[in-house]
Amino acid sequence: MTKPFLLEIGLEEIPAHVVMPSIQQLEKRVREFLEAQHLTFGPIKTYATPRRLALLIEDLADKQADIHTEAKGPAKKIALDADGNWSKAAQGFVRGQGLTTDDITFKELKGVEYVYVKKSIIGQPVETILPELKQVIMAMTFPTRMHWADYDFEYIRPIHWIVALLDDTVIDFSILNVTTGRISAGHRFLGQAVTLAKATDYEAALKDQFVIADEAKRQALIQNQIETMATKNNWQVDLDPNLLEEVTNLVEWPTAFYGQFDAKYLEIPEEVLITSMKDNQRYFYARSQTGDLLPIFIGVRNGSTDFMANVIAGNEKVLTARLEDADFFYHEDQKVSIEQNVAKLKDVSFHDKIGSLAEKMNRVGLIAQFLGQKFGLSTTELAQLQRASDIYKFDLVTGMVGEFAELQGVMGEKYALLQGENPAVATAIREHYLPISAEGALPTTKIGAVLAIADKFDSIADFFAVDMIPSGSNDPYALRRQAYGIIRILEDQAWHFPIDNYLAAMSEIVKQQPNFKLDWTVNATAISDFLIDRVRQRFNGIRPKIRRDIVETVLKNQSQDPIIMFAAAKVLSAHQADTDFKATIEAVTRVLRLAVKVDLTVSELTVDPTLFENDAEKALYSVVEDLRQATTTNTLADNYAALQTLRPLIETYFDATMVMAENPVIRQNHLNQLLMIAQIANSLGDLNELIVK
Repeated sequence: MTKPFLLEIGLEEIPAHVVMPSIQQLEKRVREFLEAQHLTFGPIKTYATPRRLALLIEDLADKQADIHTEAKGPAKKIALDADGNWSKAAQGFVRGQGLTTDDITFKELKGVEYVYVKKSIIGQPVETILPELKQVIMAMTFPTRMHWADYDFEYIRPIHWIVALLDDTVIDFSILNVTTGRISAGHRFLGQAVTLAKATDYEAALKDQFVIADEAKRQALIQNQIETMATKNNWQVDLDPNLLEEVTNLVEWPTAFYGQFDAKYLEIPEEVLITSMKDNQRYFYARSQTGDLLPIFIGVRNGSTDFMANVIAGNEKVLTARLEDADFFYHEDQKVSIEQNVAKLKDVSFHDKIGSLAEKMNRVGLIAQFLGQKFGLSTTELAQLQRASDIYKFDLVTGMVGEFAELQGVMGEKYALLQGENPAVATAIREHYLPISAEGALPTTKIGAVLAIADKFDSIADFFAVDMIPSGSNDPYALRRQAYGIIRILEDQAWHFPIDNYLAAMSEIVKQQPNFKLDWTVNATAISDFLIDRVRQRFNGIRPKIRRDIVETVLKNQSQDPIIMFAAAKVLSAHQADTDFKATIEAVTRVLRLAVKVDLTVSELTVDPTLFENDAEKALYSVVEDLRQATTTNTLADNYAALQTLRPLIETYFDATMVMAENPVIRQNHLNQLLMIAQIANSLGDLNELIVK
């Protein structure tokens, strides 16, 4: 027999961004609890609003499943003493199982008899198990926590009520001073407390008290209301999914409305208006059918249509105040030149252990020029890059960015254009912040991309130099995101970036800056590992997914160049299903294991054909020499094809040749020849990491 079970946790208003992760966590924890308790159940329906997290579990079994197990004990010869009595080993075994020696039977296993006992655990009624959900609820984790009254217990927000109904029966347990019951709360202003007769009454009973508990239905209602409004007024409305989810989790009874603001504010850049509406007030904005921003905002009220005129007037007043501030800052900022703002940056600290923003800009300018030359920028582009790096942080001291921090970079571009800067320079000022999220938009211009890499790399190297290295979840300066952004930009632009080489070169370059006391080389290995970890992260996001052993192979590429790593992974993935893949890799890794014995630099590597002792050596040498001549023009795909070609020659070579010959000169000649092959293989990474079974 099965019954529905309802669990609801009533809280003070939860931050909107925490609502969905919290209900997902609760559903996962309860599901795992029921499975661990051997309770069968049907579908679990989730409900979430700012004031409640709830689950309705269908077809919950009325008792745990009975468990029948058989436990194996010591061998019979150990279980019985010489007189045929039970030994201490046998007695201890059954005692540990909660049984007696009367329960022992013997079974033969591989010719030896062992003690066995059968255990049966009778399932308990579900009513005796469900009170343990108290621990499940209290074990939940949140990004921010608070405690209340005199309790030490912390939670996302204070708990005000708990409903736990097994069909029509209350499951009794308490958390702090809150005891479970059948009474839930309606809408804070429109509804009243509601007594639930049975679990399945939940959604309908709350709707009668102005609560739409189903978040999907609540979101669909908001979307429908706004789309109806837009159609009626011939507007285009961008229903940003993130904002839509946030608004959904701010209300329990949504009612969409629209208001207006003075058209004079449309003279302000639309990014400012959208930020004021969307980011600050959680409004949607509207455009005309031709794409022009309209002096309209769309909000969602947590309530009915009553007194809507007052609600609209209040929202218009709040938004107008923000737009007045924006209008003031926009015009005041234009009275100050870019050079004046740049001069102010000398007094703005980037970090007290590192220096000022002006000093950071100087370093970034040096790095950007180095990278720009390496990435093949033209003379004109390098000049524009220099100008951009000279001024790119100037907007941080403007009034607009001081009031609307989200607009850093955006206002830099706007003000730069207003003051006659080259559009390429202005665009780079905005793009250097990109990407602003892990998978956010990337710079579209070369100048912006180089400046973004230089700025992010400088931040990483600076903080590592003062031992402020991210650990665990601690990353206050978002260095992981910045490093991941570097990798994504390099991938997008197909720019080579040998990490250790460039780090060493840039470390020398920044020493040109007066009074710069930091040494980037102190934690050079940590910086390199940090960036390579971000390459690994990037591989995890690539679809179709790349085999883990291939990823580990290419990450150990000697060049430490992310672009080569991506290319090598593509080559190996393309050939992993080849019939000769296993044989090729096995032949090459046999070479690699011997080649590590060579203690020579590439420039010293020579092979003397007059020392060859068999035709297999000559055949292998002839092909390898031809391949080495083409090394500078070969792609990684060419190198893998070369290894395929060499595979039968390598196999014949090993059959005919004693590599570790007694004569040291001949032995070294053999190893040098193998190292030449290893150099081709190492262009793809450490092939020893590949799993070929």
